[in-house]
Amino acid sequence: MVRYSIYSLQNTTAIHSLTVCNSSIHCCDVVRDLGVYLDTVLQMKRHVNKIVSLCYYHLRPLFQLRNLVNKQVMTQLVTALILSRLDYCNSLLINVPASTIAPLQRVQNTAAHLILGLDRRSHITPALRQLHWLPVRFRIIFKVAVTMHHVFHQRCPSYLTSLISFTAADPGRSRLRSSSTRAAITVRTCTSLGRRAFSVSGPSACMEQSTS
Repeated sequence: MVRYSIYSLQNTTAIHSLTVCNSSIHCCDVVRDLGVYLDTVLQMKRHVNKIVSLCYYHLRPLFQLRNLVNKQVMTQLVTALILSRLDYCNSLLINVPASTIAPLQRVQNTAAHLILGLDRRSHITPALRQLHWLPVRFRIIFKVAVTMHHVFHQRCPSYLTSLISFTAADPGRSRLRSSSTRAAITVRTCTSLGRRAFSVSGPSACMEQSTS
């Protein structure tokens, strides 16, 4: 027998606890799965805060080493300790508000200043170009676009390929000009959370990459 304990918060109904066979299971606001912190409304702010905190934890000793190692070694250290964390599962941050990923961009800017020996007042865009680093927002889009490339070539799990439909495989679009291309069918959505679904963000990321 399963019983639910339900509460209302700001006119939103949510499950507070679950009773299964006389055992009470309480719900959590945030859970960790494969190193990713997922909150109840998928805002990803908790996950971003954890990444930022961990990156700054590693940046502090790196600043103490900047006069002891050369630029090449420092770049390797930053890539291993900072950029790898910024890129881990970053496709989950597709189409999140700019304010959510802004802390991640500040981390990347700090890492660029560290490698190039710049002060805080220096412009960051030339520094990122010199290091051949994409800004955080475009790193996220690039990751989704790479996943779409694997979907097109059937190099990913079936649960991802089942979410994407291509115009070339749609009989109703056989007479369209797009049927001779690798374009994917873009799913329409009216919600900001729906825009973050892979079936929507994947084709949109490819279109953004092709037009940029």
